Amino acid sequence: MVHGMWNMARFVASRLSRSRRCLSSMIPRPCIIHKRGADILHDPWINKDTGFPLTERNRLGLRGLLPPRVISFEQQYARFIESYRSLEKNTQNEADTSAVALAKWRILNRLHDRNETLYFRVLIDNIKDFAPIIYTPTVGLVCQNYSGLFRRPRGMYFSAKDKGEMMSMIYNWPSERVDMIVLTDGSRILGLGDLGVHGIGIPIGKLDMYVAAAGLNPQRILPVMLDVGTNNLKLIDDPLYLGLRQPRLEGEEYLSIIDEFIEAVLTRWPKAIIQFEDFQMKWAFETLKRYRRRFCMFNDDVQGTAGVALAGLLGTVRAQGRPLDHFPNQKIVVVGAGSAGLGVVSMTVQAVAKMTGKAETAAQNIFLLDKDGLITKERKNLDPAAVPFAKDPGQMGELRDGDSLREVVKKVKPDVLLGLSGVGGVFDEEVLKAMRESGSSRPAIFAMSNPTMNAECTAAEAFKYAGENIVFASGSPFENVKLGKGKVGYVNQANNMYLFPGIGLGALVSGARFVTDGMLQAAAERLASYMTDEEIQKGILFPSVNSIRDITAEVGAAVVRAAVEEQLAEGYEGYLGVGPKDLANMSQEETVKYVRRNMWYPNYSPLVQEK
Repeated sequence: MVHGMWNMARFVASRLSRSRRCLSSMIPRPCIIHKRGADILHDPWINKDTGFPLTERNRLGLRGLLPPRVISFEQQYARFIESYRSLEKNTQNEADTSAVALAKWRILNRLHDRNETLYFRVLIDNIKDFAPIIYTPTVGLVCQNYSGLFRRPRGMYFSAKDKGEMMSMIYNWPSERVDMIVLTDGSRILGLGDLGVHGIGIPIGKLDMYVAAAGLNPQRILPVMLDVGTNNLKLIDDPLYLGLRQPRLEGEEYLSIIDEFIEAVLTRWPKAIIQFEDFQMKWAFETLKRYRRRFCMFNDDVQGTAGVALAGLLGTVRAQGRPLDHFPNQKIVVVGAGSAGLGVVSMTVQAVAKMTGKAETAAQNIFLLDKDGLITKERKNLDPAAVPFAKDPGQMGELRDGDSLREVVKKVKPDVLLGLSGVGGVFDEEVLKAMRESGSSRPAIFAMSNPTMNAECTAAEAFKYAGENIVFASGSPFENVKLGKGKVGYVNQANNMYLFPGIGLGALVSGARFVTDGMLQAAAERLASYMTDEEIQKGILFPSVNSIRDITAEVGAAVVRAAVEEQLAEGYEGYLGVGPKDLANMSQEETVKYVRRNMWYPNYSPLVQEK
């Protein structure tokens, strides 16, 4: 075991030295701290565990508080990986996969609580393995069990009981600068519904991905839970529940809480970008409309999901061997009229209108369904957000309001069947078999709901019933499907992690005043064009997660250039600070390099105590 660990250490040392040469030749800049002794060891932002050199132990009052041997970063890294792999080996035959996933989350979370620099290096170097643990799908399990898993606080909690106090509360956060905030009210966590204060797991996971994928400095991020109560009676009755035991606030009372929080944040950090996450549909659209032209914000469920879906839809056209200008002719059935589904339809319609110049007919080939079937203008009590996409009864042919998914697929013969319903298994055998009769040479099945148990179908089911020639994408990870005779059915994870880090980073380093539809569409188009024609022909629409930092740099650069074109870029006051004129004069290649240079990378920095 020991021999294997030190072999691992040598391998890791070689790998880390190569990554340092590739990413940065700079010596880590000193970190000014105001702590001393044991307080340093208890601060995960600056703690190095046994990695403190003797010179720092002497000058920072650490001598005697640590074992005498100094363990290098590479050895610490190898020791953690060895522990993680041992856990994997010991649980590989465990029947309870949820328990295994939570055990993996715990070991990563303990490292996160203790040593953020090592945690993020481990995460970046092993992103394909660890993203499903700190992000979807395991984050759903964490949120469901959050009160029992809680050990130490991370992020900030603002509740309805704090009304009138938020302006002073915001100064309790220790970081002088915050670049990115992810905010939730816990009302619609993934496809799991109202989880109240347990929803804090989502902002934490999203921001971990921001650090890993976009290189945001972890000392400049802030996960926030806005606790306005919960309508989940099971939580209210749970003696371990950590949130407010009261029904959710509604109406102006609800909005006044969010208004106060936003005012407090922007007073202290006027340049912070705020990402709204997992708000129920009515508040997702209301807050987006209310705030998007007042400061730099976006809603990832509405806009990030839409961008990833649009990238996949554009890739599908290429996979069918057709030029992109055929995209307006694609017949798309969308199942799910919540915030994510409507966001996808809205961005798709905008893309079609941009290509054709005909906004009035841009939605003619899109068919939207909710739990009551096909949505038409005959529907009573139709949600206002769905009205623009409801079918006109005079233009539907054989279709009728409320037609089931099976009926719609059989009658429409769509090129794409896209699910954001949150209902596991809604793409059943009959629906998938009906997709074989699609008018497309290569129909696409997008089962995008999270977590895995809420996916509309599995990859194996899609290839079995819809045919081996399909293009398949899902929100949660599935293994590629062996089709026989050496053929492979490729699984694409159409996950927001390909887009939201680039949107946030691009908005940050451009100094964008707002996040516009143009920036979002530019991000989606860049993601869609990232893949080679050879990969697309295999049915691979999205790149490997291992390339996430490269993808994010490209997407971020697209956002920067869109912000410049829309005259919304005010420049960025980072250590490589540039003004709007500098940004405007950059070529596309220079913009990508600029975005990369502003990515934080985890190295132990020399600590200097300010007396």
